[in-house]
Amino acid sequence: MPELPEVETVMRGMQIALQDRTIMQTIIRRHDLRWRIPANFSKQVTGATIQSFYRRGKYILIRLSCGQSIVLHLGMSGRILLDSPTAPEPHEHVVFVTDDGKRCGYIDPRRFGMLDLIPTDKEETYRAFINMGPEPLGNGFNAQTLLVAGKGRRMPIKPFLLDQHVVAGLGNIYVCEALFRASISPTMPASNLTPRAAGVLVQAIRAVLQEAIAAGGSSLKDYARPEGGLGYFQHAWQVYGKKNQPCPKCPGTPTCVGVQHMTQAGRTTFFCPLHQKNG
Repeated sequence: MPELPEVETVMRGMQIALQDRTIMQTIIRRHDLRWRIPANFSKQVTGATIQSFYRRGKYILIRLSCGQSIVLHLGMSGRILLDSPTAPEPHEHVVFVTDDGKRCGYIDPRRFGMLDLIPTDKEETYRAFINMGPEPLGNGFNAQTLLVAGKGRRMPIKPFLLDQHVVAGLGNIYVCEALFRASISPTMPASNLTPRAAGVLVQAIRAVLQEAIAAGGSSLKDYARPEGGLGYFQHAWQVYGKKNQPCPKCPGTPTCVGVQHMTQAGRTTFFCPLHQKNG
């Protein structure tokens, strides 16, 4: 599934191509995505001008001149294709055609993504956002918010950070990488987080996300940038997917067994037992 840097990359690509353009035609070939596309979706958005874009967690909000916002989630395999060909791409369920002739196609083989339409002035009360935590790159995310959220919670820090109520948009890859940079064991209880470790972790999370966004995200099986190119942050992974490889922080250390992996809350965690202490 695309994570926050990939979603941010897609949003920025759409913004460059589509902002201030008017939607002249909306083609919906399937309404039955993860949530059914509203019946009046095409009628509402056609003729509206795209005014701005905003990301909330792993969702993209496209704000329109009609006072409505398109809510887009890529799901497991969804992607955006800008300047899509006139002939439908396989699994291309929705196409927007703008006044300059551009075609923006939404492609989703597994149909776990979604498109919805909500009033722009009610975005924060939308069902997916109402209980969502702060944005990790925003001012509302800091050491204190982590400490408060983790107080009394014995849940391991790795699944704790994946909880969208704690912090919005973090996914498996970047949490593994941030914990490694912060030298924190993924099994440490969230309640054991100290003020110092929380500050280091916040900075590690921000640094990993910012570097990944600058690199255009990580190219996974189903993900490509909206113009068709690939992100390349996967080349900077230090532990994710590096099972049994030497730890980059412990070169030549005889007691280091290298990068290990385990399953936590149904997700694979990659870590170095020697380098990653309990904060």
